[in-house]
Amino acid sequence: MTPKILTTLRTYDRHQLSSDLVAGVTVAMVALPLSIAIAIASGATPEKGLITAIVAGLLISLLGGSRVQIGGPTGAFIVVVFGVIHQHGYDGLVLATLMAGVIMLVAGFLRAGSLVAYVPEPVINGFTIGIAAIIAISQIKDLLGLTAAQVPAEFIGKVETLWSARDTLSWPALLIGLSTMALITLLRRLAPRLPGLIVAVALTSACVAWANLPVDTIFSRFGPLPSTLPVPGFPDISFARLSELLPSAFVIAFLAGVESLLSAAVADRMIGGHYRPNAEILAQGAANIGSALFGGLPATGAIARTATNVRAGGKTPVAGIVHALTILLVMMVAAPLAGYLAMPALAGLLILTAWNMSEPHKWRGYMRERVSDRILLLLTMFLTVFADLTVAIGVGVAIGLALRLRRRNIPPTDWSTPDR
Repeated sequence: MTPKILTTLRTYDRHQLSSDLVAGVTVAMVALPLSIAIAIASGATPEKGLITAIVAGLLISLLGGSRVQIGGPTGAFIVVVFGVIHQHGYDGLVLATLMAGVIMLVAGFLRAGSLVAYVPEPVINGFTIGIAAIIAISQIKDLLGLTAAQVPAEFIGKVETLWSARDTLSWPALLIGLSTMALITLLRRLAPRLPGLIVAVALTSACVAWANLPVDTIFSRFGPLPSTLPVPGFPDISFARLSELLPSAFVIAFLAGVESLLSAAVADRMIGGHYRPNAEILAQGAANIGSALFGGLPATGAIARTATNVRAGGKTPVAGIVHALTILLVMMVAAPLAGYLAMPALAGLLILTAWNMSEPHKWRGYMRERVSDRILLLLTMFLTVFADLTVAIGVGVAIGLALRLRRRNIPPTDWSTPDR
């Protein structure tokens, strides 16, 4: 359970500090537009994403069990966060995030970090692809510049609303969105070490401002961004509210645990390290409590940002601390500039994020899996998109564990009514 930073600092030197500084600033430039875009897609205001990246990102690096993990808001939470805000308001989301943090602290102290390994892989793949599909469709409105009074949370209703608003297509918005996607893709191939996300979004947003295009920006939709962190405080707590939000809190805790440990495992393969799962779960719990107290979003380890940190030369959790402090510095001195970011540019960024999140390079491999695994993946994906994430996870895990027991040829226990 010991935080990784305590052991890595024993042999820390100037070379590691130099590498961590460069990596931390680089990953901050990637996290900045992503955090804003994720907050907006979740139905929150853009500064909530920055608050989460700063507070949760700092705590995950200070307390986590991975050398190079980068924490913050991620696309996996968009669906559940949007649903909680839609049903219970933003204050309900803050309370659910606080509860999820407590649940994860308890899980960490009970050393439950290793239990994530028992979640069937087809379930994880299925709800990840389902979430990616929902994220992508939710960004069509801003990518096309459509005018729609209110887009419902349900997938079918969302598609119907977008289709009925097709005549309001804005060609300038579509041009900016597609140009951003093309630039991000090009920069990833030509200069993978460059923080291409912020460069692409900044360039296309600058074109909107320079040419005075009729395209929505963060400022035109949400007003100016704050330049300081809010004062921490507790949400309204009551027994009825706790009972009402408990299912959402468990879903948030489950997603945070799964994604953070998957991210830490991916990072270990890249650096040849060994993360501490229980320390990581404890850090995620503390990070979500901290984020909630500052009015932020749920947080977890971010696979793409963690990989960016490794590729940029990050060596220790100091890189994650630098990443959080860099975002705080940008928020304090350059918040007005963020208001110029164009909504179609952020939509294009999230659509690409959703595509990468679905891991299309693995689809062919999924088709070679056993039939039961393919059916489980498709069922989980279908339930995620058309039903509810809670239902998808519950049904998927139950069926997956039943299949695992069946493959081990464990016979059912004979049972009869005991004598009275």
